Amino acid sequence: MSTHTAVSRAYNFSAGPAVLPLSVLEQIKEEMLALPGVGSSILEISHRSQAFVEILDDARQRLVDLLEIPDTHEVLFLQGGARLQNAMIPMNLLSDRSQTADYIVTGKWGLTSSEEVQHYGKLNLAWNGADSGYSRLPQLSEIDFSDAAVYIHFTSNETIHGLQFSRPPANRDVPLVSDSSSDFLCRPCDVSKFGLIYACAQKNAGAAGVTVVIIRKDLLARSGDRLASYLDYAQQVKGGSMLNTPPTFAIYVSGLIFKWLQDQGGLESIYELNLAKSEMLYAVIDANSDFYLGHVKNKADRSIMNVVFKLPSPELDKKFVEDASNENMTSLKGHRSLGGIRASIYNAMPVEGVQVLAEFMRDFVKKHG
Repeated sequence: MSTHTAVSRAYNFSAGPAVLPLSVLEQIKEEMLALPGVGSSILEISHRSQAFVEILDDARQRLVDLLEIPDTHEVLFLQGGARLQNAMIPMNLLSDRSQTADYIVTGKWGLTSSEEVQHYGKLNLAWNGADSGYSRLPQLSEIDFSDAAVYIHFTSNETIHGLQFSRPPANRDVPLVSDSSSDFLCRPCDVSKFGLIYACAQKNAGAAGVTVVIIRKDLLARSGDRLASYLDYAQQVKGGSMLNTPPTFAIYVSGLIFKWLQDQGGLESIYELNLAKSEMLYAVIDANSDFYLGHVKNKADRSIMNVVFKLPSPELDKKFVEDASNENMTSLKGHRSLGGIRASIYNAMPVEGVQVLAEFMRDFVKKHG
């Protein structure tokens, strides 16, 4: 079996599971056989052991510090990904089937979230960008909020379509719920403005298997005693994210990611870096707009996490992906529902990788434009 070193690592532009910081991977490798002072692997120790409880508590506290999460909110580490949260949110926040939830749908994942509401209450599609091919975000004046809504849901970053809100799309006195899976921790966030934030970790905050939920404490009472314990946020809080055996390895990795972010200078610093990385690619697209066809119509709506574009033909899309792979850049093929190219440049994507891609894009248009 071949041995891979850091030198042989490709620049991985996967949308998720996605690139992790090299230093974190090296620490995982170093500690895999036995955690320091424990004598066993993180894969082997009990979730009730003091060693793991310390790992869980440390991860939670680092996240609280990074986001400056106020005492009004609880932090949970759950399983089931964003898909389970799509159901748990209406299940918990709609007290009965007569209640209404507002959903702002800006892409596939927002649409997927909205489809779960029908099982637990009434859905109001406050805005749906399907007519535009999910190529833009709404203006606040376009969103048709319901006076009866008990929460408002939106997707902060649509991974497939490359759309990202720069600020929350609502200013109403109704709990705001954000699917932040693909831009979690890419920038500072005022958690106090949200009723609930959820994010599956495998895109920007760790390994697949754990989902972070940040929920305002006053919302915990909405579930009453209607739900099975695992599906009840209040019971999960009471159980300290250990109502059942938690995803111990994934939580361990997320804790390392949180520490890595702190070592980078926190979320302000990582945000500045993310802006600079995305601008490298958008500058090439804008300078060659007749060749690189950006999916997002308004520059203000562009994602700094997922840069999505097409070339003049599917054949050139395929050629681009193949040639990039030969240059050690992987996972650039767009989502099957949209096609084209997608470069996911999450926190852990090094600047050098984006520079290499930008130079490749300039060379490619010279050869084929």
